[in-house]
Amino acid sequence: MRLDKFICESTSLTRSLAKKALHRGDVTCDGTIVKDAGFKVTPHHQICLNGEVISVVGPRFIMLNKPVNTICSTIDEEYPSVLSLIDVAKPEELHIAGRLDVDTTGLVLITSDGQWSHKITSPKKECGKRYLVQLADPIGEALIAEFAQGIALRNEDGLTKPATLEIIDPQQVRLTITEGKYHQVKRMFAAVGNKVVGLHRECVGHIELDEALAPGEWRYLTAAEIASV
Repeated sequence: MRLDKFICESTSLTRSLAKKALHRGDVTCDGTIVKDAGFKVTPHHQICLNGEVISVVGPRFIMLNKPVNTICSTIDEEYPSVLSLIDVAKPEELHIAGRLDVDTTGLVLITSDGQWSHKITSPKKECGKRYLVQLADPIGEALIAEFAQGIALRNEDGLTKPATLEIIDPQQVRLTITEGKYHQVKRMFAAVGNKVVGLHRECVGHIELDEALAPGEWRYLTAAEIASV
């Protein structure tokens, strides 16, 4: 990789600022000042900027325990973005793989890898998302079969894809869906005459929310978690 590109990929500097840093002699390779922007960097080189080692920022894969009153947006709007909770280099390269409503908590996956996030968000991939749902009114066992067949949502043609409903108690359930329609979980229960009063995402695909993460905390995914998608 060209040295000026390496600096841009490792820092927040633009290509022009990287060249100025090179011209000033701020950049060293293995202890030797290098001013040539076209110098070829190999994996064996140690590049320093102002005496600090820099390295290319590769793809990032992050899980966050989303707190209430935050939004899954790249910018702060009426509520703060979940990205404001993450302190990493080049945050502008990150995007959110599957959004949650402002009042919904739980697992949010954040990445810089577009192909990876597509596997999560594309309806064709049928990636399951499991939610813990608190309901206003009790429900009966008969809804398990109804959800398995699909629910007719208001103002939409056809039924939702089959969903798995597990009743924990009459007003608390787990629901696994493979779609990501607008407000889908809330609309599914509204369609059967109930109301969601609490919603928490526990799992996406095979990636479970780390119980050690308090609301607002995050960590990088493990290699196994990344590969599971």
